Amino acid sequence: MMKKIAILPLVAFAAACANHQPYDELARGMSPVNQPVVSQQSYAFDVTTTAGTLSGPEAQRLDSWFRSMKLGYGDAIYVDGGPASASARQDIARVAGRYGLRLSEGAPVTASQIAPGSARVIVTRTQASVPGCPNWSEATVPNWNNRQMPGLGCGVNSNLAAMVANPEDLVRGREGASTVDVRTSSRAVGSYRDAEPTGEGGLEDVSTGGAQGGRNSGGGN
Repeated sequence: MMKKIAILPLVAFAAACANHQPYDELARGMSPVNQPVVSQQSYAFDVTTTAGTLSGPEAQRLDSWFRSMKLGYGDAIYVDGGPASASARQDIARVAGRYGLRLSEGAPVTASQIAPGSARVIVTRTQASVPGCPNWSEATVPNWNNRQMPGLGCGVNSNLAAMVANPEDLVRGREGASTVDVRTSSRAVGSYRDAEPTGEGGLEDVSTGGAQGGRNSGGGN
């Protein structure tokens, strides 16, 4: 009878560990489960063109829309309107240049058709976030299998998503220059090699007494 009583707690303990198995498989290793997610959203604004160009009032409307969008680094601007809007594209580029941005090639697909005599300006904005954070769904103890906590990575990755200037860099990174200046790339190495070692001139002769002590003793007389 005593043997049966001792076996029952062991069976219950094994069943409790088995219930956590799906979560343990996901939370093993050093890579946190909570990773930044990059999302993209497009906004469209139609402007009226006159003989394929953008009039002054329409340029002011577009500038007001850019200002309300708080246009800035990381935003992509496209123009869709066909070959007839080639001149309007140049006018739109001048307005976008006030915000330090250039027009991108091509254009995303939008839901509605563009009316004749109009050009569509599309702003694509990319955002990074860590969904599901903070996550305190699991208690920190007990942790029988030494698995990751559900909130691991929320702090660091949320800060990374908030600080990155262009969230697209989290997806593709930044391409290097097509040409390389050997003199620029080797300048730091050359400076390091040509620098005189700090111990080349020997140690300085430093005295802890001398004139200071003489003045102090003289002042006591």
